[in-house]
Amino acid sequence: MSSPAAVTAAISSFVEPLIGTDLASAEVPIEVDASGKHAKLRFGFHLGNYRATLLAAIQLHLSSVLPGVSVELHIESLVSAQAVQKNLQPLAGVKNILAVASGKGGVGKSTTAVNLALALQVDGARVGILDADVYGPSQPLMLGSVERPTSPDGKRMRPIMAHGLQAMSIGFLMESDAQPAIWRGPMATQALWQLLTETMWDDLDYLVVDLPPGTGDIQLSLSQKIPVAGSVIVTTPQDIALLDARKGLEMFRKVGIPVLGVIENMSMHICSNCGHEEAVFGSGGGDKLSREAGTELLGSLPLDIRIRQQADSGTPTVAAEPDGALARRYREIARLTAARLAYGSAAKLSFPSIATVDD
Repeated sequence: MSSPAAVTAAISSFVEPLIGTDLASAEVPIEVDASGKHAKLRFGFHLGNYRATLLAAIQLHLSSVLPGVSVELHIESLVSAQAVQKNLQPLAGVKNILAVASGKGGVGKSTTAVNLALALQVDGARVGILDADVYGPSQPLMLGSVERPTSPDGKRMRPIMAHGLQAMSIGFLMESDAQPAIWRGPMATQALWQLLTETMWDDLDYLVVDLPPGTGDIQLSLSQKIPVAGSVIVTTPQDIALLDARKGLEMFRKVGIPVLGVIENMSMHICSNCGHEEAVFGSGGGDKLSREAGTELLGSLPLDIRIRQQADSGTPTVAAEPDGALARRYREIARLTAARLAYGSAAKLSFPSIATVDD
C-alpha cells in the first residue's frame, strides 16, 4: 500500500504524449482517495478511443514508479473556455471558437474544417460549424443539407443539425446554390456577424469557423469582434501555398489569436488502383513552415479521391467511414488540436515527437 501523496506524485510525473509534458506541469487535476487505491484524472479535451491507450500507459508508468502498488484509475474530460482577444467576451452557448483558415483557395480548407469538426465530435465533444465564406459557402453541400433555419422568436435562428453537428451558413438562407452573394466588404462582415450571433448555439465545446481564404475583411472582422480561442492553418506542400499560409499565420498572431498549428493537406497522392504514394505537390513544406514560424505540424492528409467524393456527396470522410484510415488521421489531428487549445502550444514545451495510437 502507498500513501495518497505518493500515488499523486507518481501519476503527476507521467509525461502525456499529446500534451507533451508531465501531468504536474500541465496542471491536470488528480484526485486520490484516502486509501491510495483509487485515482481520478480530469483532462481538458475529449479522448475518444485514445482513453484506453492512455489508461494503459499511466498504469504502466505507475507500476514502474511504485512497484506492487495497485491503483484503479478513472479519467474524465471537461472542456473549459480558453482565453480570447482582449476586450472581447465569450459567445453565448459556445466555450471555444476555433478558426480554420488558409492563405489561398484550393487547398481543401473547407473539407478539412468539416472533418475536423466531425472528428472532435466523435471523440465526445459538442461541436458546431459556421461557414464564414459568405461569398462561396460550401458547407451545406458537404453536410448534405438543404434545410432552411427556423426561428422561434423572429430574431434568432436554430442551427441546422447535420451528422450531429450544429451548423450555420449563408447557403442555408439562399434560394439556390447558384444564387450569388454580391456584397461589398462591410455587408459581408455584417452577414457573418449576424450568422454568428443570431444563431442559437446550444452548449458547444467548440465552434469550428470555416473562414474564406486570404487575409481580407472577413478575417479582420473575425479578429476584431469575434472571441476566437485558437486558429489552425491549412496548406498544401506547394511553395506558393506555403507563402500565403505564412501570411495567414502571421495575421492571427498580430491580432492576438493563438495559432495552434498547421495541417498539411494533399501531402501525398495515393493511387486508387495500386495504392502507390507520390508527393505530387512536393514534400515537407508544412513541417518547414511550422518550424520556421515557431508552431507545429498538427498532421498531414493525403490527396485521396475518397475525401473529395465523400464531401461532395454530403457525407464527409469521418462520417462516411468512421473506422477507416482516413478518418483516423482526421481524429488524430483533431485530438492534438484540442490538446493544444487546452494546454498550449508545443513550441512552449520541451518534448520528443508525438505519436498517437488508436486501439
